[in-house]
Amino acid sequence: MPEGQKSDVDTQSQSKIKTDNDEKASDVQELVDLDNVLTNELGQFGWFQLRNILLVAIPIVMATFSNEYVFSAAETPHRCRIPECGEVDKLHTFKPEWILNAIPTTDSSCQRYSPLNLESNGTLNDCPATIFNDSSVIACDEFIYAKNNTVVYEFDLGCQEWLRALAGTLNSIGTLLVLPITGYVSDRFGRRFALVISVLNLGTIGLIRAFSVNYPMYLILQILQTTLGAGAYSTAYIFATELVGPKYRVITSATSSSLFGLGQVILGGVAWLISPWRLMLMALHIPCFLIISYYWILSESVRWLLSKNKYSEAKKVLQTVARLNKTSISEKSLNALLKPSESKPEGPGLVRTIITSPVLLKRVCTTPVWWITAIFVYYGLSINSTGLSETMHMNYILTCGIEIPGFYTAVLILDRIGRKVTISSCYLICAICNIAFVFIPSQLTALRLIIYLLGKFSVSTAMTSLYLFTSELYPTEYRHTLLAFSSMVGRIGSITAPLTPVLKEYWHGIPSLMFAGMAILSALLVFTQPETLGTKLPDTLAEAEAIGKPLNAESEKK
Repeated sequence: MPEGQKSDVDTQSQSKIKTDNDEKASDVQELVDLDNVLTNELGQFGWFQLRNILLVAIPIVMATFSNEYVFSAAETPHRCRIPECGEVDKLHTFKPEWILNAIPTTDSSCQRYSPLNLESNGTLNDCPATIFNDSSVIACDEFIYAKNNTVVYEFDLGCQEWLRALAGTLNSIGTLLVLPITGYVSDRFGRRFALVISVLNLGTIGLIRAFSVNYPMYLILQILQTTLGAGAYSTAYIFATELVGPKYRVITSATSSSLFGLGQVILGGVAWLISPWRLMLMALHIPCFLIISYYWILSESVRWLLSKNKYSEAKKVLQTVARLNKTSISEKSLNALLKPSESKPEGPGLVRTIITSPVLLKRVCTTPVWWITAIFVYYGLSINSTGLSETMHMNYILTCGIEIPGFYTAVLILDRIGRKVTISSCYLICAICNIAFVFIPSQLTALRLIIYLLGKFSVSTAMTSLYLFTSELYPTEYRHTLLAFSSMVGRIGSITAPLTPVLKEYWHGIPSLMFAGMAILSALLVFTQPETLGTKLPDTLAEAEAIGKPLNAESEKK
């Protein structure tokens, strides 16, 4: 699940505009905003909103394609090349009958017995132990690979696991760097332009990466692709949710997250069908160029048009919404929305407010830890799933597919059992699953997979719940900024997650125990914050500080 890119979405550009509600009889000013118009006139969810979701489903799915490094740079079984036995290139029988004459064990990928430098050598069919010194072990100079369809084989990355894993880390760094770039382009040129250009960058750079001539070029294009193209998801998310009424916004958010999960399933399927990594990259990224048509098909964001005083264009979009939804918008509401907003006096700075408010300070120190954990475990489980068994692609598809029911489970239970119980329980279940996974024998493949999937299901539910819980803890004035801050700090988790498979070289259980430890920590930290179920979103700092206190609880009941 996409991690952290929704932080700049729902709260963006939701300005409230004051207008004269009774132009004929009174000067009383009433607050009118787009949500009120959607609820009372245009319709909270109709054909227009459905069309938008169906259109942006394709860019959301495409936004997952930059994660193809999971397959193109996947761990590839390798061993030392034995030139004394006639092996002259990288592709020979991986486990010939004589292999244990030349290397200590079949699991040894970086060491071999030293040759005795005799005049006679072996052949590919017969390589005797007598030409090796089995009491002396040396490091490999060259390698034989079990597969020839990965970056590891093509660029000869044998026994360079940290370098191989760097592709995933650079991918995640790019998703952090893209935030200010997408924000600027989106604000300056519009949401529609930002969406189209992001997907085009994704496709163009991904296609060029298919022709990488060396590993440094592959890595540079990897970080460049996400830095310039990873904003596709957050921009598409805006179109999916911004014109949906408050009643349907949570379910629409879950649907958008589920489409991201579906994209990862499609990625796994394409990688399974097209195993050569260069051809796979082409198959994934060439369809991205179809998104050029969205510049004419997709309506521009109404909220952006209003914020930029482009009232004539905004009016056309609002009238289109009414026509497709078979509803109407009154002239009074239309005039209210299309009237310039009044500027508001600036309050104290954010940093000063945090420092002077112990309650807010504690939340600012706590919520980023939840996000780091959720994103670290979420991506870590997805990436490590490819090593569960030899069916790498099926493991990945199942691990990503299980997210979808996880997202909708959050929608179903958050308003029934509360935010704290939901999130802490999901973290604890995830921790238990990861600890159990370490000690389940590898022969019990089905049981290991079920426990693993349950862990991914739990963390997916927790991640979706975090968006709501985090936003409910902060006052309106700082909600967007602090939600974005928590999400951005959470990128530490996505940057470090691709490195966890390398830790299996030291002990197979290290990644799972790391996931479990972080989940337990976050589960405990959840209880340091008040429950927000049944409370209204705090508009002021005082209201945010009062959440969970007896006086606030009584006022909410009233």
